[in-house]
Amino acid sequence: MKPQNCPPILGFAARSGTGKTTLLTRLLPLLKQQGLNVALVKHSHHDFDIDRPGKDSYRLREAGASPVLLTSRHRRAVITEYDSKEEPKLFDEIEALPWDDIDLILVEGFKFESIPKIELYRQELERPLLFPHDSNIIAIASDVPLDSKLPQMDINEPGQILEFIVNQILPQKSELLQS
Repeated sequence: MKPQNCPPILGFAARSGTGKTTLLTRLLPLLKQQGLNVALVKHSHHDFDIDRPGKDSYRLREAGASPVLLTSRHRRAVITEYDSKEEPKLFDEIEALPWDDIDLILVEGFKFESIPKIELYRQELERPLLFPHDSNIIAIASDVPLDSKLPQMDINEPGQILEFIVNQILPQKSELLQS
């Protein structure tokens, strides 16, 4: 369940290899140019480590500290160890974000969560579409026109996706955004 007073959330759902991260790296600067502060939650199915062996923070975490908050005048990272057999829950992760200055939360992955999502589709991958089985998909960004009543955008034109987000996800802010 979406936490109370949480900023709008929009997911990007697609099969592996469709280009979710590529699209988001093109879309995020456009959102930033509009004066929006955008958080991103990315799910990984793999074990990962953002820390490096030999660094003090790594050594302290390996010694048993959790969470470890690593901070400088440029950024902050919180590294928390989990001992869970279950995948993380999206809304539990979102609650860890500092919402005060966030206008929008984008989500990559978590494709089975009940949040509004844009499906990304590339015909060349020949993979089945998600939207017929997911009522949370509110639009499609594709490289070909599809047989759907959902709004459609060109996956290769992040400006179209920006326009959709501003008008459909952030309508209360659209008049305040820079043109």
